[in-house]
Amino acid sequence: MKKSILIESHFMPSIEFFSALFSFDEVILEANEHFQKQSYRNRCYINTAQGMRMLTVPLHNAHGKVLMKDILIEPGITWRNVHWRTIESAYRKAPFYDFYCDELKEIIFKNHDHLFELNRDLLSFCLRQIGLKKNISATLAYEEAVSENIFDCRSLISCKKPFEHRNFFTPKKYQQVFGNEFVPNLSLIDLLFCEGPRVSEFIQPF
Repeated sequence: MKKSILIESHFMPSIEFFSALFSFDEVILEANEHFQKQSYRNRCYINTAQGMRMLTVPLHNAHGKVLMKDILIEPGITWRNVHWRTIESAYRKAPFYDFYCDELKEIIFKNHDHLFELNRDLLSFCLRQIGLKKNISATLAYEEAVSENIFDCRSLISCKKPFEHRNFFTPKKYQQVFGNEFVPNLSLIDLLFCEGPRVSEFIQPF
């Protein structure tokens, strides 16, 4: 069995993302790919009173071929304030919001310059709350081919194609804050705020 997964960096990753890496000991983040626009690299989806909402991190230099590790976040706190107000409005009534909100807010408002570092901190936060112990590392250079003990998952999880087109996980319903219709595969924070310590039960692959 392959022990490591090679995957691109996502912003507040989806439940599918964590299901994909669930069985691996090591997570290798691709730091040396060219940044891809309109991808999970700087966006995620949450559930609000108005329905599913996309949160996007504004970028300073995402023009042309820029390596993921070199992508800069737009300076200032305007977008951070907007993100947090949206998250707070969506989840403050969720059962486990108070358990996780302070640490999540601290990460979002931390003065990250680079998207890669923000995403890595958010990934570490999510894994810690889930209780999944993974070794996290980053690539030193881009390589087309990888060794046999590494599962190459780069660019397989795309927001341009529904998760049903892949076989990483089958969603399990849980009680969400808004709406009578279940919305699957949102950012893990939706599941975390709603289910707390039971999160791992919903991300384990079948």
